[in-house]
Amino acid sequence: MKIGIYGQFYHEEAGQYIQQLLDILDKKNIEVIIEKNFLKLIHENDTIDKDYGHFSTFKELDSSYDLFVSIGGDGTILKTVTYIRDLDIPIVGINTGRLGFLATIPKTAIKTSIEKILTGKYTISKRSLIQITTDNNQETFGELNFALNEIAVSRKNTTSMISVSTLLDGEALTNYWADGLIISTPTGSTGYSLSCGGPVIAPHTSSFILTPIAPHNLNARPLVIPDNTTIELRVSGREQQHLVSLDSRIATLSNDTVITLKKAPFEISLIRLEGDSFLQTLRTKLLWGEDKRN
Repeated sequence: MKIGIYGQFYHEEAGQYIQQLLDILDKKNIEVIIEKNFLKLIHENDTIDKDYGHFSTFKELDSSYDLFVSIGGDGTILKTVTYIRDLDIPIVGINTGRLGFLATIPKTAIKTSIEKILTGKYTISKRSLIQITTDNNQETFGELNFALNEIAVSRKNTTSMISVSTLLDGEALTNYWADGLIISTPTGSTGYSLSCGGPVIAPHTSSFILTPIAPHNLNARPLVIPDNTTIELRVSGREQQHLVSLDSRIATLSNDTVITLKKAPFEISLIRLEGDSFLQTLRTKLLWGEDKRN
């Protein structure tokens, strides 16, 4: 069995959990390959006796990996996706951050959780992604032109609103006068979109959500559309440029750019342990429907 490991940060309190994970995998004689920069952080902050192989780019990964462990929070999983891409390697998230909506395994339950995974007591949750292309900036995003949570356009270097002309399958929807517009996947519905008033969508729903950011029009409400829709955006405003974010990656585009958004041609596989579910996560992480009067 071969497992890859990735993390962005080495928190002092998380060191013991990283060591615990490595010890468990070592006892199982599992081949472990650690992302180069994360392995460097581990060596700088802790002493590990075993020499581990490392990878540094997507091109060094292949279908020989049985599992990929993301150590951190949800942001670390989003970064992990940029390594996995279309390889369909199942991802398991160990939460050493705060909320951990995608990274569902608590750091205090590493041993029992890994044991369950290694014995096949889990399911795969397939997650759709959204991708972006532009008419005159094809090299802006390169191969990383996709997002698991959302793609958003927003204002830059101004406090003035921008206008986002929006077409769905070639038909005009509206001009959003707002600070920006979020196009979210079901996975991302519990992130940026939710904080801007968007609905929560079950992960396996075949849909996108259009959520305006601080719209000037009070009747500009979030809109749920089928994920086979082609979305076309064109931004205008007082400034000549605007921002586009793909999860945590940000680029600057000129206002004459035509942005096209579609469902990506591949999916990401997230591991869910037996007994774990999206509804359970809603209740425990978002305190869904909780009322102190009850």
